[in-house]
Amino acid sequence: MTGGVGSGAVGREARRTLVRSARVVDAAGTTADGWVLVVGDTVHAVGSGREAPAADEVVDLGDAVLTPGFVDLHGHGGGGAAYEDESFDAALDVHRRHGTTRSVLSLVANPLPSLVASLDRVRAVMATDPLVLGVHLEGPFLSPGNKGAHNADFLTAPTREAVDTLLEAGSGVVRQVTIAPELPGAIDAIGQFVSAGVTVAVGHTVCTADQARAAFDAGATLLTHAFNAMPGIHHRAPGPISAAVADERVTLELILDGVHVHPSVASMLLGAAPGRVALITDAMGAAGSADGSYTLGSLAVTVADGVALVAGTETIAGSTLTQDAALRTAVAAAGRTLPEAVAALTAVPARALGLGDRFGRIAPGCSADLVALTPDLVVTHVWGAGRPLR
Repeated sequence: MTGGVGSGAVGREARRTLVRSARVVDAAGTTADGWVLVVGDTVHAVGSGREAPAADEVVDLGDAVLTPGFVDLHGHGGGGAAYEDESFDAALDVHRRHGTTRSVLSLVANPLPSLVASLDRVRAVMATDPLVLGVHLEGPFLSPGNKGAHNADFLTAPTREAVDTLLEAGSGVVRQVTIAPELPGAIDAIGQFVSAGVTVAVGHTVCTADQARAAFDAGATLLTHAFNAMPGIHHRAPGPISAAVADERVTLELILDGVHVHPSVASMLLGAAPGRVALITDAMGAAGSADGSYTLGSLAVTVADGVALVAGTETIAGSTLTQDAALRTAVAAAGRTLPEAVAALTAVPARALGLGDRFGRIAPGCSADLVALTPDLVVTHVWGAGRPLR
């Protein structure tokens, strides 16, 4: 497929590419012997069988599985780079080669001036790369009692002034923010962010179920990496996870790497909140790279056997996950059907971000974000907005 990323030109000069695959899979189900006609950066038509529209180019993927491009709501880097770095092309490249065609770039807690500088760098990248959807501010509005791999010195209460600073600096860039709802001013801050069009997540929290419900009623619609950095489900104190499962407005992030959440627990969550669990990577710089020493924000991180820990502790510091690996785990270990697993990487996160119907599906009018995988679900080809990424 050809055509510039996000060119939007679907006219007489746009190249027509027909992609054939043994199976086309999205949230709607599976189509055997499928084909997808791409014109420029947009899916123009879909169907099955040997009869198909004329095209300038035919890409026959044989026995491959063709899915929509993966959407990652929450990732910190890869390829040795973090999204706080001056350049993070290597991180984007790693995840795109593994099927992630739309990314929200997560930033850890840092002093407000540092966050503002990071927002400016991401804005510059977004100006030429629409596959970057914006920034997720995972800090600084987190509970000191469940800070995870965030520097406690950089945590702060979500005051109106702090929120205004980030909204002004992040206009058009901040897509998502995580807030611990028990912090002073948190409920008002949630309203501020939601009014500015920012998706708010509950996370890194010690909140009760009632406090989580108050946050959801104020407009929060996400739960940051369910089970991690929050109270678990206790039979007399159900906590934020149960509150999120019970609320149809809420999407729950899940890191399905076999480390953060046991596959059996992941399966239980996927069954309890069907169509509302979004598989994320929470990947840090070691994703797609070797074990060794890294940093996550200002903290030293040691990676051994693919598991990232804050140096000298047992605190998990993000993951080394890519979304294709999460897909395989969802099917093989968490017992999901392939359409269910694909939806958790595509349509569910796209809907959580309010992206509408253009992303996360393979249908006429959708962005030509496509991933081809072997029958064993190993990525072979990736296209973002009609442009080959792998």
